[in-house]
Amino acid sequence: MIRQMTPPAPPARRRLVTPWLALASALVVLLGLSAPASQAATPLTVAQAVASQNGTSQTVRGYVVGQPTATNTVVRSAFPNDYALAIADSASETTTSRMLYVQVPSALRGQWGLRTNPTLLGKQVDVTGTLAAYFSHPGMTGTSAIATAGTGGGTGGGTGGTGDYDSTYYAPAIGKTGTALKSSLHGIIDDQTKLTYDQVWDALKDTDQDPNNANNVVEIYSGRSIAKSDNGGGVDQWNREHVWAKSHGDFGTATGPGTDVHHLRPEDVTVNSTRGNLDFDNGGSAVAQCTGCLSDGDSFEPRDAVKGDVARMIFYMAVRYEGDDGWANLEMNNSVGNGSAPNIGKLSVLLQWNAEDPVDAFEMRRNDRIYEAWQHNRNPFVDHPEWAAAIWG
Repeated sequence: MIRQMTPPAPPARRRLVTPWLALASALVVLLGLSAPASQAATPLTVAQAVASQNGTSQTVRGYVVGQPTATNTVVRSAFPNDYALAIADSASETTTSRMLYVQVPSALRGQWGLRTNPTLLGKQVDVTGTLAAYFSHPGMTGTSAIATAGTGGGTGGGTGGTGDYDSTYYAPAIGKTGTALKSSLHGIIDDQTKLTYDQVWDALKDTDQDPNNANNVVEIYSGRSIAKSDNGGGVDQWNREHVWAKSHGDFGTATGPGTDVHHLRPEDVTVNSTRGNLDFDNGGSAVAQCTGCLSDGDSFEPRDAVKGDVARMIFYMAVRYEGDDGWANLEMNNSVGNGSAPNIGKLSVLLQWNAEDPVDAFEMRRNDRIYEAWQHNRNPFVDHPEWAAAIWG
């Protein structure tokens, strides 16, 4: 059901503790390493994280003190790449045993890698991921988010992420798996404010704003930053890309799935045309004006940094549109070349992309802006990427 509704008041910004994390936190408390579970919203210190290499997912606050290049080596200049950070409780720390080595995944390297962003040195950040050895040293792997300390979502805001809405928005879905989880999520996210296709222009100028230039948006596939005002159908302009191709279900641009901003993104006109209505899969030939993109006769592969973004948008559409509101029942399958059928693939590849490209601060902010300012519903797979495997894995 799609209906106009008053946007719900956003819940207090806090990270809720799941049962398994509560148990882990309690054990850490017994060891004197952290605050009680009732205070779990406070990030761990680096010292606590170094002493708590227990495989749990945590947020840790510290100062960027360099880039680890070996177990006992952290460089503070001439950074070789964007793959890792070393953080410490003091910006002047030089003893590696008091540092946490943080893995920086591909999706976060452009904003948080030291070779590209050497001015990060000395900045205080919050990092979220799994407390596990990296470079055979106390570390964080599977990093899902990095943000300037206290912002909750990196440059430009963004406060979404696992757990923030579990006791409110997602309450009916917590603890479920499989078809029960999918059905429950559908009942939650189908309550939304619908946009016209013209309103989509304005929405995208907000949701996809370049965090480094408020006058621009970032194109989904090409990654190019382009002026918000340079939109339309001309060569080198940006237009409205339907990530779930609108012919896969024949919904066009009518209000409904054709205007759902959770899967509409800015993209270069030429690249958008190249993608067309192709399914998603690995492989193919290089795509002009889209570094890292590949395509062939029946599929399209986006650049690595947004593969997870694409997957999570597709997951959203497959849950949101179930054929009970006059639109086609959109479903994923493990095929390509689906044409006009209300299907898109490949599911196995999309699940792989979701796992390999974690949610980043840009995605979190985007989810928040759609919820707070435009449609007033969320993409659950940005908040809980693990739900994809719980439903389709």
